[in-house]
Amino acid sequence: MDLAARIFSCLLALTVALAAGGASAQARAAPEDRAPDLVLRGAMSGADHQRYRLLPFQVPAGTARITVQFEYGGREEKTTIDLGLLGPDGFRGQDGFRGWSGGNKAEFTVSATDATPSYAPGPIRAGTWSLLLGIPNIRKDAGADYTARIWFGGERDPYWQPSVANPPLREEAAWYRGDLHMHDAHSDGSCRSQGGRKVPCPLFLTAQAAAARGLDFVAVTDHNTTSQANAIRELQPYFDRLLLVPGREITTFSGHANLIGPVAPLDFRVVEGGRDWNALLREAAALRGVVSINHPVRPSGEICMGCGWTARPQADPALLQAVEVVNGMDADTPYSGIPFWESLLNAGHRLTAIGGSDNHDAGQRQAGAGGGPVGMPTTVVRASALSIPALLEGLRAGHAFVDVQGSRDRRLEVDARSGTARAGMGDALAVAPGATADFVVRVGNAAGGRVEVVRDGVVIAPIDAPGIEGAEQELRFSWRGDGKPHWLRVDVRGGDGKLWLLGNPVYLEVGR
Repeated sequence: MDLAARIFSCLLALTVALAAGGASAQARAAPEDRAPDLVLRGAMSGADHQRYRLLPFQVPAGTARITVQFEYGGREEKTTIDLGLLGPDGFRGQDGFRGWSGGNKAEFTVSATDATPSYAPGPIRAGTWSLLLGIPNIRKDAGADYTARIWFGGERDPYWQPSVANPPLREEAAWYRGDLHMHDAHSDGSCRSQGGRKVPCPLFLTAQAAAARGLDFVAVTDHNTTSQANAIRELQPYFDRLLLVPGREITTFSGHANLIGPVAPLDFRVVEGGRDWNALLREAAALRGVVSINHPVRPSGEICMGCGWTARPQADPALLQAVEVVNGMDADTPYSGIPFWESLLNAGHRLTAIGGSDNHDAGQRQAGAGGGPVGMPTTVVRASALSIPALLEGLRAGHAFVDVQGSRDRRLEVDARSGTARAGMGDALAVAPGATADFVVRVGNAAGGRVEVVRDGVVIAPIDAPGIEGAEQELRFSWRGDGKPHWLRVDVRGGDGKLWLLGNPVYLEVGR
């Protein structure tokens, strides 16, 4: 090694050491978009042409996810720096080579559950890891600065952090349409192979079916596993108009519930006389997802053990965020979850009504006993962006309605006002005794239907002409405060009496 190369090597090592030493002092920013935990900077010169360089960094104990963003200059002079990752064992041993993306990715993530394509998922062992840089070309007299930003995530940190690895697909606030319950090859989803055999159904076909229906998001909720998160990492860049959300259907002997968003391990074992649902839900709460009770009034027996909700002791509703009130096409059947949900509302619990197809075959076209086609029903969520955290926030807030038949464009909006206060679906509105709450209902693409108003589980008739005649219609009604708390929601039914749209409540509180 010549003198210039030796000097450069020493400077490079010093740059890495200083960056590593300062990393612990960096304050974290907002949880959803925090600053990197470590920033490594350095420079390449002509002496690095067709050489490999290691960029070592320390991974602290308790790390379960590593995300890297790498950028460099000199591209206008045809400089190229390729990228890979080595674990503590280098190229040897179980914790060694973790992948090579060359020049095709500027960001990547590796974790125990999932990894960006080009990289292998697996446990993250504390110790010295290294970015492996390959320099296929840098001109003799050229130079190139580089920056590597690194984030460390704990086991319970959300899948969607940092946002650099999971940017929103759309930045604007809107009503986003999706399916919150489906299965694929990672559990019991099956479809016909090329040869006509029934085989585990690849997740790609589910995403393709959702895109064909014009959905904005899907939650892939396989039974008790999040192994599909790795496939989601691969598919998401291709499906850049369809947000793929990891989840799992917590499947027990006494009921099923979806946990939407997190991928961290969760002990799903609930047994009579032992660990109960409340213990499970308290652990789930730390993962920052949305938990919904699924198909709560299904029969539970040898045909479908645990499909009905029979939790003993009963789960504390305060640990839940939602109820799947429509599963497949059960809204107008004895298996509807709507009365179950309404009983919780009447008891004072504010849980969001959602729907899910419970699809087990991406090629399914008609509703059946095993759930509905992808997107039937559709849950429509008002969210600040098309991203996982924004979607979860909208669901928790109750800013949602269920399009029972899974249309592409039926809409429902409710705007309630009392004095200067204003509320929509999922919000609370204070109404003083004797004061008036004025409601405006906006319905789109539901001609031939009629608006139905439900207060505390009872249909009332505050609208003289509830029929919907045009593609866009606005209806109004008022309600006078009686000094008691209530909840009030708006639905839309078709001319045949079938439920088309189910709204979430406005919670009417007693004001002064």
